[in-house]
Amino acid sequence: MKASTLGELKKSGWESVSVKEEIRKNLIKKIEAKEELFPGILGYDKTVLPQIQHALLSKHDMILLGLRGQAKSRILRLLVNFMDEYIPIVKGSEINDDPLNPLSKYAKELIEEKGDETPIEWLHRSFRYGEKLATPDTTVADLIGDIDPIKAATKKLTLADQNVINFGLIPRTNRGIFVINELPDLQPRIQVALLNIMQERDIQIRGFNVRIPLDVAMAFSANPEDYTNRGNIITPLKDRIDSQIITHYPKELGIGVEITKQEAWQERGNGIKIHIPDLFRQTIETAAFEARESEYVDQQSGVSTRMTITALEQVISSAERRAIVNGEKETSVRIADLYHMVPALTGKIELVYEGEQEGAASVAKHILGKAISKTFKIHFPDPQAKSENQKSVYKNITDWFADGNEINISDTLSNKEYEKTLNQVEGLESLVKKYVKDTSKAEKYLWMDFALEALHQNSMLSKQDLDDQTLYSDMLGSMFSSLGDFGEGGFDEFE
Repeated sequence: MKASTLGELKKSGWESVSVKEEIRKNLIKKIEAKEELFPGILGYDKTVLPQIQHALLSKHDMILLGLRGQAKSRILRLLVNFMDEYIPIVKGSEINDDPLNPLSKYAKELIEEKGDETPIEWLHRSFRYGEKLATPDTTVADLIGDIDPIKAATKKLTLADQNVINFGLIPRTNRGIFVINELPDLQPRIQVALLNIMQERDIQIRGFNVRIPLDVAMAFSANPEDYTNRGNIITPLKDRIDSQIITHYPKELGIGVEITKQEAWQERGNGIKIHIPDLFRQTIETAAFEARESEYVDQQSGVSTRMTITALEQVISSAERRAIVNGEKETSVRIADLYHMVPALTGKIELVYEGEQEGAASVAKHILGKAISKTFKIHFPDPQAKSENQKSVYKNITDWFADGNEINISDTLSNKEYEKTLNQVEGLESLVKKYVKDTSKAEKYLWMDFALEALHQNSMLSKQDLDDQTLYSDMLGSMFSSLGDFGEGGFDEFE
């Protein structure tokens, strides 16, 4: 049973420790017990997470520096797990006063009046975490505190009385962790107010000579782009932040796939089963890797992992809508669904001048096309290879289209019609059977569909997007047809 008075707390043998010592102690216990330290954080096991552990073991304040969508905020919010589950505070204290080492005038006066009968309460660690997104309108009063004339009038106190102080966010997180996100957005004069907290570990409220020594662990996040675009971290403050840890995007495709799978909303709970083959998961993630290397995309801004999460959700929604339209309870993601992720790309990437000239939608389709082609070449021979042997594997398919055949694949084709349409193309099924082993019947058709799109991306087939339909035809015949469109006489017009 937890102590409810100061006297009971003393008898229990409970001892005060600083918040950084508390974090260090619990981190060591978790490491020794081989517990998962940062659940849900993938891709940082050998880079970011060890550095964070070193900072915590060193009792350092830290800053996570990285582009958007690199899990900075999520990591910082997990730091609360390294604190004790409950700590005692003086009941009614605004700044979580330690009953054995009170700081505020309120707590000191209460203990002086009631002694060992001073009531205490136990604060859960979830209430010991404070966070503020730095915005240009943030004030010193928001973070540190100010005099409250209304409180003075209500309690009939003079403005010289410490009890009229309205504490800011940081003092209210005393004996906890306080995080400021996007630190460069904080105005320099406000950053100056943090210097005392970072070095002397105390705060000064306007109009009072008394200093209040806080026990708080500080952490920050920042985007390198912000250093020049929106603000800066003043040198004295940067000097007082003990550890600077650089985050990064997934370095391996497989890690990216796992992050997206973990974060995306996939189970819709409406009785419709949507199959998402690994082929499509890899393609979506490859699109993010391609975007991070694209000459059309502003690489200083970065390409957030949120892009692939929203992309997968839109792809699933496209397949879900088709199943609802056709009254089907089960379907799989198709190439048509993949192109419905374009809005996710256009909303998540910042373009350079050349990209703006091309247009956001065109850049997004270009990136997705490259991702499809790259994924295809992992499983099939390169259609653009110089070797005739490699090119010949596609001859039956291209010959079928060269004979004047074409197929039209609608976004909303039922499963039965989808399979019937793809079966028309000679050589397509045998190509998939040759290079894709141990695949189900349903997935076989997805590979066939994927192969057609990949051949288009490698300039072996022509493709026309007609609203919600896609028409594949012979590349050479399509070129002649487009030339003939210049006039009724075709080439005769130029003679």
